[in-house]
Amino acid sequence: MADVALSHSSAITSRQSFLNPRRRRLITSVVLAAICIVWVYPLVWMVSASFKSNSEIFAGGGLIPENPTFENFVRAWHEANIGAYFFNTLFVTVGSVLITTISAALMGYALGRRPFPGRATLFGLMLFTLFIPQGYTIIPVFELLSNLGLGQSLWGLMLATCGHSIVIFTLLFAGYFSQMPKELEEASRMDGVGPVKTFWYVMLPLSKPIIVTVVVMQTLQAWNDFLLPLVITLANPALRTLSVGIYSFRGEHFIDWGGMTAGSTITIVPVIILFLFLQRYFIDGLAGAVKG
Repeated sequence: MADVALSHSSAITSRQSFLNPRRRRLITSVVLAAICIVWVYPLVWMVSASFKSNSEIFAGGGLIPENPTFENFVRAWHEANIGAYFFNTLFVTVGSVLITTISAALMGYALGRRPFPGRATLFGLMLFTLFIPQGYTIIPVFELLSNLGLGQSLWGLMLATCGHSIVIFTLLFAGYFSQMPKELEEASRMDGVGPVKTFWYVMLPLSKPIIVTVVVMQTLQAWNDFLLPLVITLANPALRTLSVGIYSFRGEHFIDWGGMTAGSTITIVPVIILFLFLQRYFIDGLAGAVKG
């Protein structure tokens, strides 16, 4: 009996030692590091290939280029017109971020703070639109832009890009505004401040984390969108964005992998820099919206 009890005690001690917080954190860190390596490897390979010639890419070498060259970047920027596509994408992205953020904040404030008849129905209709694939709405959007005279312009592409994710951003703002204390509005009302100024000078500055979240998400969506710019700029290649322009490296019988990876590297660098600067606010905004 003493041996059985001792064995049982040793098993419990061993189990407790295995489940101690320090060891759990170590195991979790190792697993997450392995997943991170698998997840990041394609990105690292792409950046590495952008400094290699096409022959070296298929030579099966390592990630470090044997003869690094910037020829792919020069060819992508000038010959493939990536420079012009870059500024087209920048124009569409900045414009859509401004319009989407302001519009979503206004609608989110009304939905989150102002009770009105039919609000639940409106919420349901907005959620329903999230289940409609983008491909089904491209033709109506293109027809609408054509009727407005914006079918072949960057302004039309910018407006079309605004409507892609505005429902999600409106719901994020609504969830964030709904958890703010009512005393803020009551104090503003007692000071004689109207609802518009209350929104602009009181509520909006307090929603900085969700604003940054919307800015980052809309930037990613507008910067990387492919299908909508492809359809709208089909008749006017000069209006192409980066995602569509990079596709031009694919020929009928040959693919310029060096130029394509260089163009892709140029495309992702601004987004990575933006996220690195705003990641803290981005995470705080998502956490606040989910909590709300």
